Amino acid sequence: MSDLSKRFGYVLRRKREKADISQEELAERAGLHRNTLGLLERGQGAPTLVVVEKLASALGTTMAKLVGEVERAKLPASAE
Repeated sequence: MSDLSKRFGYVLRRKREKADISQEELAERAGLHRNTLGLLERGQGAPTLVVVEKLASALGTTMAKLVGEVERAKLPASAE
């Protein structure tokens, strides 16, 4: 797993939890399978631009803001 994938997953999970929605609900809103979302949150997959756009929209943000958060994210020691 790359550091970038881990940071994306960390930010994605944090934003989903802040929105108080389940993986299943976010996956449905984004038009993704819940297993795909789980893989992304665990940093075990790299999303395409289309998927980043779908997730950003489902979370009520923009691709730029989502990716910006990923760029700035510092993983907690437990997630490294």
